[in-house]
Amino acid sequence: MRFEDQRHVLVNDLAIEGITDQAVLAAILKVPREDYVLPEYREYAYQNRPLPILLSQTISQPLMIAIMMQLLELKKTDSVLEIGTGSGYQSALLAELVKEVCSVERLDILSLNAQKTLKNAGYKNIYFRIGDGHNGWQKAYPPRKVFDKIIVSAAAESIPESLINQLAEGGIMAIPVGGSGMQILNIVTRLNGEVSIRQTGGCSFVPFVNDDKFKR
Repeated sequence: MRFEDQRHVLVNDLAIEGITDQAVLAAILKVPREDYVLPEYREYAYQNRPLPILLSQTISQPLMIAIMMQLLELKKTDSVLEIGTGSGYQSALLAELVKEVCSVERLDILSLNAQKTLKNAGYKNIYFRIGDGHNGWQKAYPPRKVFDKIIVSAAAESIPESLINQLAEGGIMAIPVGGSGMQILNIVTRLNGEVSIRQTGGCSFVPFVNDDKFKR
């Protein structure tokens, strides 16, 4: 079956699983996931499961990405902070739906590889920073102090205060919280200056590493 046909099957499966945001489904239908996985895993690109990428990291399960993006209520005018560039697949999906994506990755090889892939795909609204994601978007271009949406693709022991501080009024952040194994996806919102947190379903992500070499 052609990759294009496999994408259609995946999107249908995601709709059955409860993804109702048509913009999210359209982005998944458009972005070729096979371009963001290792060559030896291309034949598995449209299975609804995480896959290995470089440096013992993973590309997230499509359903989990779709759930997080749906919960973020993404808009065309949004500026989004992405913590964990990884292979660049989620960055591409976000870039299809929002004004700009500012993506942070602590592993330089991953970031540089994703930058090359995304550049070849023609994206011009994605910006990159190599550094500790706990710091968010610091000392990077374009200069941004707050974001409409924040998506974290790693499991934090607790929600970093620095990321909460970078959430704009009316903003939403999706972040997995918990130890190794299973975590809980937390949705953080800021409304009328008040921050609220609600827990949704379980999830499983690699740890959100606080890297000493990036501390300032």
